[in-house]
Amino acid sequence: MTTYAIGDIQGCFQAFQQLLQAINFDANQDKLWLVGDLINRGPDSLEMLRWAYRNQSSLVVVLGNHDLHAITVAEGFARQHRSDTLQVLLNAPDRTELLTWLRYQPIIHAEHGYVMVHAGLLPQWSVKKALALGAEVETALRSTDYRDFLAHMYGNQPNVWDKNLQGFDRLRVITNAMTRLRVCTENGEMDFKFKGELPQIPPGYFPWFDVPNRKSANTPIICGHWSAMSLQQSKYLQALDTGCLWGGQLTALRLDDRRVYQVQCGQQLDPLKF
Repeated sequence: MTTYAIGDIQGCFQAFQQLLQAINFDANQDKLWLVGDLINRGPDSLEMLRWAYRNQSSLVVVLGNHDLHAITVAEGFARQHRSDTLQVLLNAPDRTELLTWLRYQPIIHAEHGYVMVHAGLLPQWSVKKALALGAEVETALRSTDYRDFLAHMYGNQPNVWDKNLQGFDRLRVITNAMTRLRVCTENGEMDFKFKGELPQIPPGYFPWFDVPNRKSANTPIICGHWSAMSLQQSKYLQALDTGCLWGGQLTALRLDDRRVYQVQCGQQLDPLKF
């Protein structure tokens, strides 16, 4: 069995299928780790989600901010943005089945010596702590009261971790860090406005993975979310969002030897306008 991690797809189903051909993916033998944002803004979110649902036994999926947004819109707690492409999915007869399956996916995953999370981890969190905190969000999303969580999920505050946080504030910080984080201060204060390239980071902020003394620093982390940063590879970081949606590439990483596979994508959008 070979395991591949794939960066943000965002409904770019045609490019995804081309990438599967490039890696000779065999659903009966291989495993795909999808780093979140399977859907939205690209042209074929419904096809992508249907494929994932049919092939779920071959997948590990972590939730991204666009996946959570689709679920929240479907439940009536958020409106679509002008750049969203969710309407075909929302009109589909199988939308409830598909979005329920999506809602049950984890927000963080650890296996084979790697951790996979859509955006990042705050510097105060060890991997063990992050997995425990992720489980709190997963429990909320899978509970009979999941709509209460969705109704309170949005918001930028609190923007820093405090172990004494409780209730929806606690869940919101965890969710925001794992699905929206790009940069933060040394004490973990998050800035959600910044979406630019690494040299443009505001003074006093770090890429989340470069914060000094980050407690998860010695575990390889696979992530996506930050398309303007593009592919980043080091001993402890594999950042795989290479901007397929914006006319870049869709990227797969073979976990065994960290070989990278890419296909060119066709969209021509400006990520900083959305």
